[in-house]
Amino acid sequence: MSARAARTATDRWIAEHRGELAIALAGLERDAPVLERWGALVAGHLAGGGRLLAAGNGGSAAEAQHLTAELVGRFVADRRPLSAIALCAESASVTAILNDYGPDEVFARQVEAHGRRDDVLVLLSTSGSSPNVLRAAETGRRLGLAVLALTGRFPNPLAALATSAVCVRASTTAAVQAVHLVAVHALCAAVDAHLPAPVPLSRVRAAGVPA
Repeated sequence: MSARAARTATDRWIAEHRGELAIALAGLERDAPVLERWGALVAGHLAGGGRLLAAGNGGSAAEAQHLTAELVGRFVADRRPLSAIALCAESASVTAILNDYGPDEVFARQVEAHGRRDDVLVLLSTSGSSPNVLRAAETGRRLGLAVLALTGRFPNPLAALATSAVCVRASTTAAVQAVHLVAVHALCAAVDAHLPAPVPLSRVRAAGVPA
């Protein structure tokens, strides 16, 4: 293939991708109130001592890690670190569970180990049908966690299992994952907006509490 033909093919792919993204992002804008509610929910749980657990496969695993990194580090403004664990990044646990219990249990067993009623479980799946993610959702619901799902087109099994779901209206995996990243950032912005303001040190000292 000539360089000119390669550029033409690339140009065509980008144009098609941009068109699909425009439609999918318009759908995500309509779901903005859902992400706002998620932000309030997550902020409330994390401020109260809970944690966020996240998982996904492949590109969705990377986006689960992206979410937890923004919470443990920071998204935009400085704030205290928030407790968030990407289950897919626990390589020793993942491989041990895979070896001993099979692929469907790699996230569910970790949810059972770490999950508490005050925690939130965020699951990402472009298909909404990955067996290990579905098992994690089932386990999370059984343990009383809030289960939030980012998926591809509705209907899908994960959306049906979740407490709440945002389903991206796109046909290709690349577009779904791109919009999931926007949703992750929107969720982080909503979490930051709903976190209680830190108490100024002067007020702490005035109340007689040791700093």
